[in-house]
Amino acid sequence: MIKTIVIAVVVLLVVPLAAILVFAEDTFRVQRAASIQAPPEKIFPLINDFHRWGSWSPYEKLDPAMKRTYSGTTNGKGAVYEWDSDGKAGRGRMEITDTSAPSKVAIKLDFFKPFETHNMVEFTIEPKGDTTNVTWAMHGPNLYIGKVMSIFFNMDNMIGKDFETGLANMKALAEQKPADAVTSRR
Repeated sequence: MIKTIVIAVVVLLVVPLAAILVFAEDTFRVQRAASIQAPPEKIFPLINDFHRWGSWSPYEKLDPAMKRTYSGTTNGKGAVYEWDSDGKAGRGRMEITDTSAPSKVAIKLDFFKPFETHNMVEFTIEPKGDTTNVTWAMHGPNLYIGKVMSIFFNMDNMIGKDFETGLANMKALAEQKPADAVTSRR
């Protein structure tokens, strides 16, 4: 009887875990977009300079005590931003690998803690009349831990919500009118 129970438990655990390896996608992509009433030239610097991410990125608020290090160029290709947190932010590194002002920023994103992953992030900035469409995308390999987590969590929804928050913050920031323009209208 005990042998039957052990076999049943093993089958109930091993079969789903094996199915994940066979059927889950080997790569992932999360993407969100927003329409911002500002020219690309006003939005591009918010993305192309890691020093400005604190004003819009939801990840900057995960741990106020997070240690931040900037190196490489000030902005654009070669700019590097590293963080280390004892909290939810973990430890990681971003490096801008390509820019095309004011339409594209590509970033290599490496997480080291809580687990190691290596992904690519792309921001695409497209003018559409009086507005600008900004797309924030991340893609990379779907490691086994990600495949297992996908049983319990919808990663697209989780990461996508962060992207939506970040884009909303960016929109609010980019659509702000300069203080003197407001004062001169009074």
